[in-house]
Amino acid sequence: MSNHETRRRVVITGIGAVTPIGTGVAKFWHALLEGTSGVALITKFDCADIATKIAAEVKDFDPENYVDRKEARRMDRFTQFAVAASKLALDDSGLAIDDLLAPRVGTMIGSGIGGIETLENEAKTLLEKGMGKISPFFVPMMIANMGTGKVARMLNAQGPSETVVTACATSTNAIGDAFRIVQTGRADVMFAGGAEAAVTRLAMAGFSNMRAMAKRNDAPHLASRPFDVGRDGFILGEGAAVLVLEELSFAMKRGAKIYAEIIGYGMSNDAYDMVHPAPEGRGAAKAMVAALEDAQIRPEDVGHINPHATSTPAGDIAETQAMKSVFGSHAYKVAISATKSMTGHLLGAAGAIEAVAAAIALQTGVVPPTINLDDPDPACDLDYVPLRPRKIDAKIALSNSFGFGGHNATLVVKKYES
Repeated sequence: MSNHETRRRVVITGIGAVTPIGTGVAKFWHALLEGTSGVALITKFDCADIATKIAAEVKDFDPENYVDRKEARRMDRFTQFAVAASKLALDDSGLAIDDLLAPRVGTMIGSGIGGIETLENEAKTLLEKGMGKISPFFVPMMIANMGTGKVARMLNAQGPSETVVTACATSTNAIGDAFRIVQTGRADVMFAGGAEAAVTRLAMAGFSNMRAMAKRNDAPHLASRPFDVGRDGFILGEGAAVLVLEELSFAMKRGAKIYAEIIGYGMSNDAYDMVHPAPEGRGAAKAMVAALEDAQIRPEDVGHINPHATSTPAGDIAETQAMKSVFGSHAYKVAISATKSMTGHLLGAAGAIEAVAAAIALQTGVVPPTINLDDPDPACDLDYVPLRPRKIDAKIALSNSFGFGGHNATLVVKKYES
């Protein structure tokens, strides 16, 4: 946008989180500061024939705490997560959506993969029992936009509505696009984030055969280790996070609490490879630069970064190189917290839970640790806040997400000041 002065300010007023280390924003944040790992042996299915047997599953989740049993049975697990996170975000925000407000409330809940559990189950049914046994709810349960659709219906949110699918950049793009909608006046409130439930036999087999996942099956809690010399791949996670974004004056009029302000958004594409990052993180750097320019701030203004940092050998080095190219010598002064070390990689929901972490870090003045960083890779020599949380005095943070297909997205979050 060219006319910065006409932009409306956008703040975060509600958060809902369903994660491998806790449901609800308070439990999630406490677990991050405690350095809790959500990675364990998979419980949902037998994976004896799959090389990687560990994942970051959501524990003790009951969809009937959020919707009735009949409705829950007609939702894929990713949609159940989306609805639960949105209800938690609504409750946290204290927002009341009446018929007058409904057309000004929008929904943008992304999913990188969508209803793969439903697809897997119904494909098995087709092969074993024939087409007559396929559920009439198969298609609406499977399609990736149903998280957004169900949330909009639940909220009676009649405003702008869309589902973003950009692999692991999905929910950062969703929040960024929703931010832009509120900023430009097309809505006053947006529910934005991502949901993913891809811990299935099919997805695990696919990622495992790509040799993309860690294989530390004998010590699951040590398996996700961004920037550590012993990292050998990512850990698949599941869950959802949804943020309530509001135009500032609208939020202030209703006396809303404010976590943080979003001030910038940038994105790019590597245009290089289907799955591997561009050399030296060139595409990632472009997204960060675009976000800083959009926010009209200098690199030196940034005090904290929640990186993509999946714990893959190539990815962590490329992102480190990207941060160095963007921040120069200041890169060594930024506190960087790789929370995937605890949550695993939630694919399309990763960016949303990491934006939550970045926002609360600014609000509280404490950044989470990067756990399992026992032996830093010499090629990854920045300040990754190893092992323990740290108090900082930062006003601005970045949250990075990079996805298959070359998608890169960055959010700029600012500590709220009235």
